[in-house]
Amino acid sequence: MTARFTYLGDMLFWILVAVMTAALAVILLYPLLRGAKAAENIRAGEAAVYRDQLRELDRDLNGGLITPEEADYARAEIGRRLIAVSADEPAETPTPARHHRFAEAFVLLVLPVLGLCLYLTTGRPDLPSQPLEARLENPGNDVAVLITKAERHLAEKPDDGKGWDVLAPIYFRTMRVNDAQVAYRNAIRLLGPSPVRLDGLAETLMAVSDGVVTEEARQVLEQSLTLEPDNPRARFYIALSMEQAGRPNEARQAFEALAKQSPADAPWLPLVNEHIAMNGGAKPGADPAAPGGDPAAPGNPTQQDVAAAETMSAGDRQQMIRGMVESLDAKLREEPNNFEGWVRLVRSYAVLNDKDRAAGALKRGLAAFPPPGEQGRQLLALARELGIATEGATQ
Repeated sequence: MTARFTYLGDMLFWILVAVMTAALAVILLYPLLRGAKAAENIRAGEAAVYRDQLRELDRDLNGGLITPEEADYARAEIGRRLIAVSADEPAETPTPARHHRFAEAFVLLVLPVLGLCLYLTTGRPDLPSQPLEARLENPGNDVAVLITKAERHLAEKPDDGKGWDVLAPIYFRTMRVNDAQVAYRNAIRLLGPSPVRLDGLAETLMAVSDGVVTEEARQVLEQSLTLEPDNPRARFYIALSMEQAGRPNEARQAFEALAKQSPADAPWLPLVNEHIAMNGGAKPGADPAAPGGDPAAPGNPTQQDVAAAETMSAGDRQQMIRGMVESLDAKLREEPNNFEGWVRLVRSYAVLNDKDRAAGALKRGLAAFPPPGEQGRQLLALARELGIATEGATQ
């Protein structure tokens, strides 16, 4: 029975191929076959128009709209054109229509043969069909099939916490953030909170809000810290929430505390140091005379700015931060060879949720530090981290 269905499936495939080939041949041959007839129709139409003009001329003459002399002149001109068109018409015994024999043979024979040879060379006519059920049984490395398989399993067993726990980060990596949020919540509900699950949920909430650490995300991160006080990811995002809220002094202290607790070779340490510099601190080991190392350089808040910010309203603090960012932007236009400055500028615009200016700053930074170099690659990595489009930034 299985062999019979396989045979019928193969036959159906080749029948569909034949029908599609025939339809394509008809489409291509139609203009060639109707070419002569179309020309004859055009000539007949022109002759009919001229005959109508002669009849209309007689009506105008009888109605007194034109003089006999004008009528004779117009009749002669129309008659001349009618004779010219009639002279081009075929004789009463028409000759066989001229066909484009080579083109027709090419369409009917060569194209199908070429298509068949191409399919036999690059295709797999011997490969049996594999419906969705079969692919779900053996998904291989197909992520989409793996997700579908997991979704079917969870639809049947929605209380399988391990299934939700596995699926949540996959949803997040494939940018299905709303589905990831549901999956993380189900995993936490069924398996209980853990630092990994809580951090994943917080990152999902931030992805939904375009990188902003919302109040809900902050509460989730604080819950994660109660389970693991030295959790660097949760501490980083909480410090970032202070920065986004316009509290640079608190943010700097939080980032500095994270830097002190981190190992010297921690992969997140360079990013932490960047945020320390953005919030008025100095990078560990930074030379104050080096470009971007001076805390008083344009774009870096001075101690007086930090103190003043503590007494400002949220709107005033945001305005002050934007002013410092624009000052740094102007400085980099004059002195573009400041890598640390470009990093701060791109990140600052991203924090301010001004993606267009962040993309513009990235493009100008890559013009000064092209991607083939290490610094250019760091800028591109920063853009990907912040969710800034890199298409066209290197042009």
